Amino acid sequence: MDFFKIIDQLGEVDADVLGRFDSRRAVFSSLGTVAKRAALTATPLFLGALFQKAYAGTQSMPVDVLQYALTLELFEQDFYKKVQASTQYMGAAAADKAAIDQIKKHEDSHVKLLSGAITSLYGTPVTGVTFKSSVFATLATFNGGTFATSQLGIAQLLEDTGVRAYKGRAGELLGTDLLTVALQIHSVEARHASHIRTMRGQRAWVNPGDDAAAHPTYTSGVTGPTSTTSPFGYGIPAYTAPSPIENNTVQSNVPITTGLASPYTANDAAAAFDEYLQAAEVLDASRAGGLVGA
Repeated sequence: MDFFKIIDQLGEVDADVLGRFDSRRAVFSSLGTVAKRAALTATPLFLGALFQKAYAGTQSMPVDVLQYALTLELFEQDFYKKVQASTQYMGAAAADKAAIDQIKKHEDSHVKLLSGAITSLYGTPVTGVTFKSSVFATLATFNGGTFATSQLGIAQLLEDTGVRAYKGRAGELLGTDLLTVALQIHSVEARHASHIRTMRGQRAWVNPGDDAAAHPTYTSGVTGPTSTTSPFGYGIPAYTAPSPIENNTVQSNVPITTGLASPYTANDAAAAFDEYLQAAEVLDASRAGGLVGA
């Protein structure tokens, strides 16, 4: 376990992380001899204690939420790995390839961060989450054509699903500073989605004019069993009722088109907010759940 590497990775999405811990100098001066320092920093107990101190709330640490986030990040990481190895990517414009390379680096960083955090909190990170090769083989172009046959089209769906997924479980992190970290990753995912939309010639935000507007990514509900346990072995909240869909015009019981001083169109109201998805909806066969596999 590389203690400082984990802290540096956490710093990529939580700029205040070192302020949450004792200073490095103070921490290590309190550990005694060099031998003790080496031994303690190599153990999950030491790192776990620091995370508990920095991110402790009134509840136990929500490792299941971190596992859920890691599942999605592994899924996206494998998708972009497949994109980079494809002939379609090889023929793409240099700027487009550079954008995909940067997004892949972000996904790698998120995977390392979440895996390290889960391990330090005495959990075993999920592994082996991959994008279905059989589905990827049907993506005939890097861009162009329909979203369903374009690598960038599927990338848009994955990133928008990720944005809704993070928002859907953010409430479970209330009372811990991990909420800040999760929402910072959520923000990175949103920037990915916005840039990919621009690469595809779409507007940079979710709107009814999208060529993928009718896809289940932008609706809600489940089409399969409403199991409370994901295929990856960690608990998820029970599914109750469909989440708001992306053309929703009511926020916090306020009708945006009529309830504010300035009038807004339904399109403006829908575009101004991202809606959440519950875990069961994200893992449904019509969304990410149908794209996970060998």
